[in-house]
Amino acid sequence: MANTENTITVFTAQGPTSILNEGGSGSWKLDPARARKCTYLVCTQNAYNAEPYADATNPHGSAFLVGKISRITPVDDRWRIEFSEYALIDYPEVWGGHRNPVRYTNLDDLGIQLDGVEWKQAAPTEAVVSASTPEVAAPRALTIQEAKAGLAQTYGVDAGAIEIVIRG
Repeated sequence: MANTENTITVFTAQGPTSILNEGGSGSWKLDPARARKCTYLVCTQNAYNAEPYADATNPHGSAFLVGKISRITPVDDRWRIEFSEYALIDYPEVWGGHRNPVRYTNLDDLGIQLDGVEWKQAAPTEAVVSASTPEVAAPRALTIQEAKAGLAQTYGVDAGAIEIVIRG
């Protein structure tokens, strides 16, 4: 049986300090429904990017950070991948030269083992949170059909596949 996709791997010119200061890795063009099914983010280093935001600190193609995904947040027409916990790792030559800088995979296929990693709490700065998080209105009452439609869109499935159980 093939391993399931539980990991988003990104090829980024940013180093760990910038990613942690921004509260996640972004802005990526990705499938938010597919991304929300993933548990981990693995950042691999693009050390050859000359853009002003580039502050790579690790060898080209190496995996340097793994995060436990907490949210996929819209940023204009792209998405930021936020995480609740992270660990700094050092796995050389993980990025395989893929054309797209976002890849859906799993830790086993990347050769990454999480046994013994030191997880740390991620703490995004207030400026980043307020700038990147859209204003959220107070919750309103939903019908079952509205809830199913919203969940279907979020998870990329047909609304008929959603079952809602209400316990009182």
